[in-house]
Amino acid sequence: MVAGGCVGHDGGLALDRLTGADLEVGPTRFVLPRSLRARLGPIAVLAALVVGVLGVLYAGHSEPGGVDRWIIRPTADSVRPPWRRVALAMDFLGEPAGAATLIVAAVTGCLLLRRPRAAALVVAGAAMTVGTATLLKHVVGRTIHGDGNLSYPSGHTAFFTALALVVALLVTGRFGLGRTAGTTLVLAAALVAGAAMGWAQVALGAHYPTDVLGGWCTALAVIPATAWLVDRTADWLVVRMADSRRRERS
Repeated sequence: MVAGGCVGHDGGLALDRLTGADLEVGPTRFVLPRSLRARLGPIAVLAALVVGVLGVLYAGHSEPGGVDRWIIRPTADSVRPPWRRVALAMDFLGEPAGAATLIVAAVTGCLLLRRPRAAALVVAGAAMTVGTATLLKHVVGRTIHGDGNLSYPSGHTAFFTALALVVALLVTGRFGLGRTAGTTLVLAAALVAGAAMGWAQVALGAHYPTDVLGGWCTALAVIPATAWLVDRTADWLVVRMADSRRRERS
């Protein structure tokens, strides 16, 4: 009985220590590092405004706008081999099979690094970003190459940018990067991923350039908010578990 009581007491203390450690501020705890919140918040708001403005401008349209024509007029053969194969490979990463593969790989990596919050953000961030892009497509109603092809914003670009943002946030927290370095890394990752997938979508004639911009901004608007929500939910769960454990011991 005494031994059992000691084990239970020690186990409770161990849980308290783990809980306390999770509640402390550290470089690897938050999926939205505190050093970036002050900057990513306004960036997310600005990105949401861009998404909204472009959505209003191109609502119900079925032709490229002036900016789109200035960049390139989308056709089915805007790019030739060997670059077409590169574009098709990029496009695959935004298709269900390719996207699922990337998500599984990212979640596995997060769990191996013992970052369950980051794993949750990968899943929640991808779902929220793609869901938002899909909803906006039906609300805006812009089409390309026929009435059945909703185009604004680009879901492929939104997804790939979102995944890059999550990885950049994980790296920022993992290595404790400061505000300037962390913000630079996050924006650079978003820019590279968005540009790569956006190029593929425009080159293959699947989207207008402004669709790509809308998808990129959708990810920039959704991921910081989702990361904040994941942190808040995780903190709440930790507190509830600690309170429940204390009540069991009392």
